[in-house]
Amino acid sequence: MQTHSFENHQISHNNKNLNFKTAGTGQAIVLFHSLLADQSSWDLITPTLLKTHQVIQLSLPGFDSSDFVGGSLDAIADQIASVIESLKLAQAPIFMGNGYGGFVALNTALRHPHLPAKLVLADCGACFTEQGRAAFRGMSDNAKNKGLIAIADVAMRRLFAPAYQELHPQLIADRKERFLNINLTTFHGACEALSTMDLRSQVQQLQIPALVVVGEFDEATPVPMSEELAKLLPQAELKILPGLAHVPQLQDPQAFLSAIQSFI
Repeated sequence: MQTHSFENHQISHNNKNLNFKTAGTGQAIVLFHSLLADQSSWDLITPTLLKTHQVIQLSLPGFDSSDFVGGSLDAIADQIASVIESLKLAQAPIFMGNGYGGFVALNTALRHPHLPAKLVLADCGACFTEQGRAAFRGMSDNAKNKGLIAIADVAMRRLFAPAYQELHPQLIADRKERFLNINLTTFHGACEALSTMDLRSQVQQLQIPALVVVGEFDEATPVPMSEELAKLLPQAELKILPGLAHVPQLQDPQAFLSAIQSFI
């Protein structure tokens, strides 16, 4: 996995700590991880990113040792923005988010549009369908009643297509173990935020170049969500990755890197 010497950092805003790690030089890429996959889901592409960029790999609020700031996407966006601003980067960074991290990156850009130079939004959107909202409510209810173990298989299905799971049992076991370590309060807060979120009217005003990427077989945030987002954003390009699902940078790092290379 990673062989680069990342430095760990912790910065406080409103008495809440945000943890992240950095390595490399050049224009910064800030990585926002998914709800169902922690920051290690970027590990297979960071060695390539580090050849040309500084990488800032966040532990989103409520994950790992970053403090929970509430489930509100606005509160999370403001916490992250304050930390990025405090870094006083020489050049505006690229925000790259996957899944839940994509929604957080997008909302941070909406609330603080002066911060990012570009956005790479992988497997997210501006609003869930009623079916998608119900899925989050159902997962949250099941986890409340029976714990994360009760929805672990459902979570893996949302991340990876069944055929991929059969071929990569060790990776799935590792991902499931990481999923089971998510803080329950963080999980419920994120499910609530995603099941009520609607950014459609706001993203139409966002004048930041964006690349919207989505796995063809993504069940968590299906292709139509990315298609809608790319249409709504004034400066967006859409790329659909054949054969991949919700965490394309983990499933096929090379395909993901090829899709984003010219943009970043």
